[in-house]
Amino acid sequence: MLEDVERTPTKTSYDQDYESEFTEQEQKKIIHRIDRRLVVTVGVLYCISLMDRTNLSAASVAGMTRELKLALPFPAGSTVSRYSVVTLVFFTTYIFFQPPSTVLIRKLGPRLHLSVITTAWGAVMIGMGFVKNWQDLAGLRVVLGILEAGFFPSCVYLLSTWYTRFDVGKRYSVFYMLGSLASACAGILAYGLMQLGGKPSSCAAPPCPGHAGLTGWRWIFIIEGALTCALGLGSYFALVDFPDMAHKSWKFLNEREAKFIIARVDRDRGDAKPQPFSASKFFRAGLDIKIWGYAMIFFNTTSVTYALAYFLPIILNEKMKFSVAASQCLVAPPYALAAIVMYATGWAGDKYRIRGPIIIFNMLLCLIGLPIMGFHKKASVQYFGVFLTTAGANSNIPAAMSYQANNIRGQWKRAFCSATLVGFGGIGGIAGGLVFRAQDAPNYRPGIYACIACCILSIIIVGLLTLKFQRSNSKAERGDVELEYDDEDDQRGFRYTI
Repeated sequence: MLEDVERTPTKTSYDQDYESEFTEQEQKKIIHRIDRRLVVTVGVLYCISLMDRTNLSAASVAGMTRELKLALPFPAGSTVSRYSVVTLVFFTTYIFFQPPSTVLIRKLGPRLHLSVITTAWGAVMIGMGFVKNWQDLAGLRVVLGILEAGFFPSCVYLLSTWYTRFDVGKRYSVFYMLGSLASACAGILAYGLMQLGGKPSSCAAPPCPGHAGLTGWRWIFIIEGALTCALGLGSYFALVDFPDMAHKSWKFLNEREAKFIIARVDRDRGDAKPQPFSASKFFRAGLDIKIWGYAMIFFNTTSVTYALAYFLPIILNEKMKFSVAASQCLVAPPYALAAIVMYATGWAGDKYRIRGPIIIFNMLLCLIGLPIMGFHKKASVQYFGVFLTTAGANSNIPAAMSYQANNIRGQWKRAFCSATLVGFGGIGGIAGGLVFRAQDAPNYRPGIYACIACCILSIIIVGLLTLKFQRSNSKAERGDVELEYDDEDDQRGFRYTI
């Protein structure tokens, strides 16, 4: 399992009371039990979430674009296709409904909140398999955005409440790594599901109905939606609550073990104990400029990851001239590499207590991979560029999450930061859905340039934040200032992680 239990030298009497009950080995067993129950459960749910969110590209090459006429411009004469509209409308509600979700999860609890929205969006996915026109598909994508808006920021927030600052990097990596597994397997699964539709050789002209008179791309939505509903119902029992209520979760920690976790996190950063909701505290966090820096890093990263998620099968098919079957299946290997890089960088970040250099490393991978992917003439070499770009961009998601989690303090500031981070990630999804335009096919040069610009901007932002953090830490060491200090906090001595 995920080794190490982060230790810091300073303890309060509250910490001593609960930590002295457990030996070091027992403490590790408690942490590993949380890893198995919490990280794996939210990771599996995120796996199905990402699969449901990004299976449009798989359905597109499986016949959806032809059957629903998604390649036509909307409105007529514009440069935006119906496919881009269907992709983008999801993010209009996905961005808007994220801030209230981080408040709702505290009010309702993670088990009820996450299990209900997961089951509901699974039902919407099933409905997408029965649409008659592209307008119906776009409408369901709007509803899907409302439901999925609450998932990712809630998971980021929930995980941050359970782990210390230098334990959370690996956990975020495993959480997102399971999402990468979805991206790796989605194309292969989609290719299998589309076989439920009719084969072109068996009918006069496509679209060719198959089982129950439905074409293959429809079965992608129906089967994956049914799987989501099943996981959503089961997640009510598998998910756990926040640490202060964890002893009430089904077959999980007892009350003394839960208090040990609260004491451990509180010793690390002084914000483990729940606070009543305060709108002023929640929105006052928006005055902290570094929160918007984290959000911009996440925007830059998701612009690249969503562009790959939505268009990689299409690029493999149109630009690199792979067959439909090969395009679906060749999506998998780059995401497998991304999972390895993701965990390795998460481990290194926790072990050496660094965050910014990890982001820079990931962006450099993208800056090497994107020109190879976009400008080399051989398809095999271009595909190597896909490996580097996919690994760097996807590994930067948990890296950016860890960067912000380490450098803020306070329950409602953490909630606000999670919402803005993922909200800007949603805006990145809009950008990612627009950068590879149909009129730029098959080379997609403007999209490549846009992704390169995003990577360079992330490096610049990390550099500026590093200078700010070093200056602030130096002032704190001299005793000139207390960092991230609230009058209600009982802990001083906070330092930013470079």
